[in-house]
Amino acid sequence: MWGDSCPLLYYLEEIMADNSILQLFGFELKKVSKASAGEEDKKAPSIVPKTDDDGAGYVTASGSHFGQYIDMEGAAAKDNVALIQKYRGIAEHPEVDAAIEDIINEAVVSSELEASVSINLDQVDAPDRIKKTITEEFENIYSLLNFEEHGHDMFRSWYVDGRIYHHVVVNESNLKAGIKDIRPIDATKIRKVKEVEYKKDPKTGAKIVDKTNEFFIYQEKAGMNQGIKLTPDSISYVTSGLTDSSKKRVVSYLQKAIKPVNQLRMMEDSLVIYRMSRAPERRIFYIDVGNMPKGKAEQHIKDIMSRYRNKVVYDANSGEIKDDRKHMSMLEDFWLPRREGGRGTEISTLPGGENLGQIDDILYFQKKLYRSLNVPLNRLEQEAQFSLGRSTEINRDEVKFQKFIDRLRKKFSHLFLGILKKQLLLKGICTEQDWNSWKNEIQVDFIRDNHFAELKDSELLRERLGTMDQVTQYVGEYFSREWVMKNVMMMDDKDIEEMKKQVEAENAKSDDAEDDDYGI
Repeated sequence: MWGDSCPLLYYLEEIMADNSILQLFGFELKKVSKASAGEEDKKAPSIVPKTDDDGAGYVTASGSHFGQYIDMEGAAAKDNVALIQKYRGIAEHPEVDAAIEDIINEAVVSSELEASVSINLDQVDAPDRIKKTITEEFENIYSLLNFEEHGHDMFRSWYVDGRIYHHVVVNESNLKAGIKDIRPIDATKIRKVKEVEYKKDPKTGAKIVDKTNEFFIYQEKAGMNQGIKLTPDSISYVTSGLTDSSKKRVVSYLQKAIKPVNQLRMMEDSLVIYRMSRAPERRIFYIDVGNMPKGKAEQHIKDIMSRYRNKVVYDANSGEIKDDRKHMSMLEDFWLPRREGGRGTEISTLPGGENLGQIDDILYFQKKLYRSLNVPLNRLEQEAQFSLGRSTEINRDEVKFQKFIDRLRKKFSHLFLGILKKQLLLKGICTEQDWNSWKNEIQVDFIRDNHFAELKDSELLRERLGTMDQVTQYVGEYFSREWVMKNVMMMDDKDIEEMKKQVEAENAKSDDAEDDDYGI
């Protein structure tokens, strides 16, 4: 597609001379042929718009143009804002915050020696000079995002909110200069909308989808009736990929933790109330009232209560302890009258509640909360030590947790790929067709800090080397070297060719060094 003999500038001039259309932020670099133009007309009609996992709300367009957006009900924006605020409130719970930190610390690893995220273009079928340019542009985007400093916060915001927005700023008078700035947008102030236009099928009379337009609505304050309409090219939008049961609204990874968090809070509050009311021991005063009438007996007890009762109160603001007789306490003593003929005045003690130290129910809901967040239960125990043994000794929860982290990284990497696509198209480094052919081959690599991954790789290599030692004696008689490299060392043709070149280069270098030693 890109010839080394054809300069990039000449290639672009050839495209523009062929009546191509350049559109991105209102311009797109794309070569339009008659065949591709006819493909749009050949698409099968449908009565429903295309569904995506971006949770965009659908708006039915009444005409062929759209002038101003007015949300008369405000239901969709209000629901999204309330949902995001609920997620953020849940994230403030101590157990949830600890689980989120475990997830983010595994997903985004900081290092002083290398960048936290890099791009891998080994599988991309493009010249080396194009790969080098793409790598440089990726590093430029990494710098514009200031990911080295704010990467942890970005990933946390995306994980908690279930979506993350960035405004891509360019110079409209000089689009070829590329992206100048990337600014984050609060997820509660913006949402994606799809405008669907329908037409009537002349044969069946059914209403089918004619065209779908996508745009973003920005509202500075929630509840505003009007918003600013933004084009999709100017916004970077990445979701969690999770939607609710109706497939119409994006949800966060904290969605399934809402119920366990509420249950845990309720259990903790009820435990505190129960212990406050049952922990102290109460005194029971039996006052001898003799043959006094009821009124005088009650007055006699009140006189004794006011004479002997001493209520000590602790002031948390000043740290002082003082005598306070004006306020009633929920932990009152009991004063009971006793008639003549019984025993005299007596003071006894009512014991406090038993088994107040058991918190098994609290631990149950904590474990339930960690399960809902896919965090291994052994991480709940802060005193638990991590074993640095063989990978076969790693429990199943850690294996599942690492796979979960890999899925999160895969979803979050669309942040870099989406902005990288805009940058490459703006600067004319590639076309839309080039990107569509490369996007599945471009890999975004995150630094790994999970010890299980290192143990697994080292043990796999150890086992393969052990198998190769046993097979080596049969090489040349029953097995070929190429068969061993493919089936024992699990190398593909490209790896085998590269390995042969490296071995030959090292052998040649070693022979030259020996010749120098002998003065040849």
